[in-house]
Amino acid sequence: MTIQSFNPPHRTLMGPGPSDIYPQVLQALSRPTIGHLDPLFIGMMDELKQLLQYAFQTENTFTIAVSAPGSAGMEACFVNLVEPGDKVVVCRNGVFGERMRQNVERCGGVAVVIDDEWGKPVSVDKVAKALEEHSDTKLVAFVHAETSTGALSDAQAIAALAQKHNCLTIVDAVTSLGGVPLLVDEWGLDAVYSGSQKCLSCVPGLSPLTFSSKAVGKIQARTTPVQSWFLDQSLVLGYWSGEGKRSYHHTAPVNSLYALHEALLRLKNEGLEQAWQRHAAAHEQLKAGLEQLGIEFVVDEKDRLPQLNAVYIPDGVDDAAVRQHLLETYNLEIGAGLGALAGKAWRIGLMGYGARAENVALCLKTLESALR
Repeated sequence: MTIQSFNPPHRTLMGPGPSDIYPQVLQALSRPTIGHLDPLFIGMMDELKQLLQYAFQTENTFTIAVSAPGSAGMEACFVNLVEPGDKVVVCRNGVFGERMRQNVERCGGVAVVIDDEWGKPVSVDKVAKALEEHSDTKLVAFVHAETSTGALSDAQAIAALAQKHNCLTIVDAVTSLGGVPLLVDEWGLDAVYSGSQKCLSCVPGLSPLTFSSKAVGKIQARTTPVQSWFLDQSLVLGYWSGEGKRSYHHTAPVNSLYALHEALLRLKNEGLEQAWQRHAAAHEQLKAGLEQLGIEFVVDEKDRLPQLNAVYIPDGVDDAAVRQHLLETYNLEIGAGLGALAGKAWRIGLMGYGARAENVALCLKTLESALR
C-alpha cells in the first residue's frame, strides 16, 4: 500500500463542532514553531490570558488554555475541586450533564443528580430544592449550553442559588463561549471551561478555563492529592501565572496556541456583543427557512441556543442518507442526534466563522434538495 500526503476536501462545517475555522487562524498555525519557554512565546501567552479574560468577561488571574480538548477542561475542574466525600449537585439535561456525574464519582464525590427532560433547560426550582435538602453540598455543576440538545440554561440564576448555599459552581461553557452572553464575574461563576473548536472557530484540542479566587483557594486547601498529574492545576499555576519567566510543566501545543491567540483576537476586534448578535441573526435566518420546510426545533424558542440548533427529522426521512447526501454532494456537514435524540434529530451548528448568511442559505437549499 502506498500512503500519500493527506489532503482533505474543503467542507462547510455546520455540525456541533468543529466549526468552520477563520482563514487567518489557519494561517496562524503555519507560523514558525518556537520553544514553549521562549521569551517571545511567553509574551504571547500573557496576551492570550488577557484575551481569554475578555472572552470570559472575568478578571480571574487563573485564566488559561488547557493543552487538551474541552473534555479535559471538564475533567480539570472536577479532579481539582472535588475531593473524596464531597457532595456535588449535578444537573443533567443531556449527554454532558451525565459526563459531569461520571466525573464526580470517579473523583470519589457523591453526586446528587437533578434530571430534566432532554431539550429542556436545567430547572432552577429543582436546583433550589436539592440545595435545601442537601445542606452539606460543596459544589453545583451544570451545562450552560447543552451541545447534545441545543438548550440554554440560566447560569446566572443557578449561580445565585449556589452562592446562597455557600457552594462553588462548575460550568460547562464549551458551546456558549463567544456565542451567547457568558458573564463569569457578574454572575459569580467559579470554574468555567470551554473548547476552542466551537464559537471561537479555532482548531480543536484546547480548552479555555477560568477559576475564581474561591476555586483556587479550594485547590490550595485540598487535603488529598489531585488524582490526575497532568490536570493538577496547582502544578500548572507556575506555568501560566505571573509575568515573564515560566516554570516547566509540559510542552505546550505551540502552534495551536498561536491559532487560539488569533481566534480570540478576532473575537476582541469584532466585539463580544456584536458576535452574540451575529449568532442570533444567523439563527433567525435558519429558523425562518426551516419553518418553510416544515422542520421543527427540539427546544422551545425561549430556551434555544442560536449557535446549536437541534431539529426533529421529518417522518419517513432517512437520517444517515440525508447527512451523507449533504456531505458527498455539497461538502456540507450537519450533525446527528446524540443519546436520546439519536436517529430523531439533526444538530445544525452556526458557530463562530460558520455563523454567516451564506452558510445558512447553503444549508437550507441543500436540505430542501435532499428532502425533495
